[in-house]
Amino acid sequence: MLNGDGAGAIGHRYHHAMSTAGKSAVKASGARKRAKEGSAAKPLQEPSGRVLRRFRVVFNAIKAHFRQIEKQAGVGGAQLWALGVVMESPGIGITELARAMDVHQSTASNLVKALDERELIGATKQGEDRRTVALRVSPAGRKVLRSAPGHFTGILPEAIASLDRRTLARLDEDLGKLIAALDADERAAGIPLGQS
Repeated sequence: MLNGDGAGAIGHRYHHAMSTAGKSAVKASGARKRAKEGSAAKPLQEPSGRVLRRFRVVFNAIKAHFRQIEKQAGVGGAQLWALGVVMESPGIGITELARAMDVHQSTASNLVKALDERELIGATKQGEDRRTVALRVSPAGRKVLRSAPGHFTGILPEAIASLDRRTLARLDEDLGKLIAALDADERAAGIPLGQS
């Protein structure tokens, strides 16, 4: 049985041991944090850095194109694309528009609503049940299309369409791996980049 002095000595040793362990844990945590910060500060090694720079070139080219569209045409990139599709296919419906742009039908519907509110397109109901909507570009919409820089689909779809099948297949596979590494939500594939 321990007397008061013995218990005090053990308590003191226990406290010292716990204090030392705590300090060691703090030191280890600090070392891990410094190592993490050090690795974050290091530049990306090739070829990772080269690939990252190429993505920056692509993204910045797209952003610059969208800014130019906004400045010259006064509409977003996705709205311009939708307007161009309707111009090329007078009387097209929302379902067909969504298919042509490879977007979700709700996205196409929102684009049509925005364009209709600005009186850039006209929507008339047709069919027996009067539920089918036929879309046509208004004179104001034609003016917007004439003022737009480049082709209305945007520079990225144009650039992708210009690539050969072998390159596209390789890109598709490699980007699929990148999407998996990002753990990205693939439902975003139905949202156009120029959505505004």
